[in-house]
Amino acid sequence: MKIATVVPIEDHILFVEAEEGSAGVFDLKPYLGAEVFAPLQDPAELSAVHNGGYFLEWPCGADLSADTIEANLKAAPPDIAQGLNRADPRNARRAPRNVAGW
Repeated sequence: MKIATVVPIEDHILFVEAEEGSAGVFDLKPYLGAEVFAPLQDPAELSAVHNGGYFLEWPCGADLSADTIEANLKAAPPDIAQGLNRADPRNARRAPRNVAGW
């Protein structure tokens, strides 16, 4: 999987869309107990995610491979994708979104 879009949404959830068109949500909460991921509890750090295509990384040094994301990607409720502003889908540096129903 090659990541096309990543958008942080509320409660440490990432909306992830792959280049081939699949999309879903990835829950970061299980990772936040690890020292390297602890800074992602700060919304500003979480929203500084960099999309490397085959990985996501943050300035604090945390990173996730596309394989890990793909293996743990869950179907997004229909209103998630509709509730996101998709005007610039490759712009991952956004504040976490509060999407109704999530």
